[in-house]
Amino acid sequence: MFDSLLVANRGEIACRIMRTAKRLGLRTIAAYSDADRHALHVASADNAVRLGPAPARQSYLNHRALLAAAADTSAEAIHPGYGFLAENADFAEACEAAGICFVGPPPSAIRVMGQKAEAKATMADAGVPVLPGYEGERQDAEALSGEAQALGYPIMIKAQLGGGGKGMRLVRHSSDFASSLESARREAAASFGDDRVLLEKVVARPRHVEVQVFADRHGNVVHLFERDCSVQRRYQKVIEEAPAPDLDEDLRAALANAAVAAARAIDYEGAGTVEFIVECDPAGVARDFYFLEMNTRLQVEHAVTELITDSDLVEWQLRVAAGEALPLSQNEIRRTGHAIEARLYAEDPMRGFLPATGTLHHLVLPEESPDLRIDIGVREGDAVGLDYDPMIAKVVARGDDRIAALHRLRGALESTEVAGVVTNRDFLAAVLSDRRFCAGAVDTGFIDARASELIPESRAAGERVLAIATLFELLSREDVAAASARDSDDRWSPWNQTCAWRLNRRARDVLTFADGDEEIEVVVTFDDRGCRLQMCGGSIHVCGRLGPRGSLEASIAGLETRATVMAIGHERWIILAGRTHRLTRSSPSPRGAASHQTPGRVAAPMPGKISAVHVRTGDHVQIGQVLMVLEAMKMEHAMSATRDGVIERVCYSEGDQVAEGDELLVIDGEGK
Repeated sequence: MFDSLLVANRGEIACRIMRTAKRLGLRTIAAYSDADRHALHVASADNAVRLGPAPARQSYLNHRALLAAAADTSAEAIHPGYGFLAENADFAEACEAAGICFVGPPPSAIRVMGQKAEAKATMADAGVPVLPGYEGERQDAEALSGEAQALGYPIMIKAQLGGGGKGMRLVRHSSDFASSLESARREAAASFGDDRVLLEKVVARPRHVEVQVFADRHGNVVHLFERDCSVQRRYQKVIEEAPAPDLDEDLRAALANAAVAAARAIDYEGAGTVEFIVECDPAGVARDFYFLEMNTRLQVEHAVTELITDSDLVEWQLRVAAGEALPLSQNEIRRTGHAIEARLYAEDPMRGFLPATGTLHHLVLPEESPDLRIDIGVREGDAVGLDYDPMIAKVVARGDDRIAALHRLRGALESTEVAGVVTNRDFLAAVLSDRRFCAGAVDTGFIDARASELIPESRAAGERVLAIATLFELLSREDVAAASARDSDDRWSPWNQTCAWRLNRRARDVLTFADGDEEIEVVVTFDDRGCRLQMCGGSIHVCGRLGPRGSLEASIAGLETRATVMAIGHERWIILAGRTHRLTRSSPSPRGAASHQTPGRVAAPMPGKISAVHVRTGDHVQIGQVLMVLEAMKMEHAMSATRDGVIERVCYSEGDQVAEGDELLVIDGEGK
């Protein structure tokens, strides 16, 4: 075994790899960009080396900088984690040429599986079922359109390189093919440096099931069972579980055998995931399966496999890379219980899962145990920006069965608190409580089909939330008054009392909150037992006390309630009964301009770069027509017309950087 390891990645996977490396006694070296100078993975390492500026191409994707960092720190091995360079054959070869062990498969295996067309041909030769599609050399729009027509709609456009949902577009009608192809190519070029695509026939009612495989250089190949990753948004996984629910045992065995055959066909070494599309019949019963792709690296969701097999896949990777045989034979690998993972993202489900930015002013996660695991790469106070993936943490629970794992994961999410950055926590909790998900009846269209239940339209804060927010303001004010009294020369002065004393009148106050675009007044009348609130046409009595880190114990109309409230500028983040609410104190929300599109105005929903402009001043447009494309975190977001009319003004050009809320275009509805 080598004695030093450079982790060529960031965030939670870098921290996770270092935990195992340190347990094995290896010296760990972090690589970081300027944006990550103070990141958790840097603090977790024995040594750290700067790679370059924040953009990934100048830092985490910079071969020379990484190899120089390894040389400068005498690192004997490099672990690429996942993403960035984990599936880059050129980088693996460069490591070998430099005499550094690359913790991953041989470059030849990466290269075969990195080219989706070649991968499908190789799998077909190995007897693994593959989807009908087009993987030819002709890449002009006319030829691709003809192939799509021959396959029959709906079809999927996919980038030939890479994964993670980037460069993928579902096309249901021929009229949408040209624009979808253009968008997929742009995203593929931005993410992988290559805009070539392939086409695949779309399977009805598909499930996404993958098999974890492992191989060593001694000819041993094993599988560690399957995972179901069907719950996805924008072709990216949100919830994963192992084993896959509601699969026939013969089908499980067939998937595992096909995955092992795939690994053997390319002389694989190390950790890999063979992904399949499982086709379900109209009753939802899984029948046939097809090879989708092979990820020649560790997967984000590897934790669920570790929990049900009591294994450490990073340790297996390190030992195999050092030339050792696999720790276990196939007959020795056992599966126990069920595990489910939820990815906690900085994103806004109510705005189409757009990535969110901000500072993690408040971050509380449940305590880990043998059956509850938290993989995280950030700390309270860290900023979440647009340079990298917006995942905050993975929350993973294990149980003796699927129901027990579900209950444990729900409880863990309910005790997770984040303020300062919008997250998908409430959405994840809704998925885990959904009747279809609880029954295991999911496919890759699950989120779209259940969107109205999982992502309800914005609701008013409600009486309890407003009562909590008001009580927080009053108790915070009381704490300030108490501190002032303690520091006063005349602490017994009536002006320094923290009770509701007033001269010649009953104490009364009015607090104003903004809930979205609605302004709400709360009239407060004080008494010796607390105060009475008049709001929303009703009246309730409240009292309570503040605790540490924003905790608040309240009695609201006689009902005992616990909540967390964080004051961040004018915003009040209220975490109550497993949901997160945001109100603004004293004035209407300043975010309204950024989040609300007025009829004639198209504004940027988030910071990013304009990657395409499809209209000019004077063009006639129809509502829903794509006018401009915004790129953020290497994903494209279409900006569409909010009304019929004529383009009055185009405010930005291709390549321009924009901030959240910036006016992109103005449509004159009268000039048709």
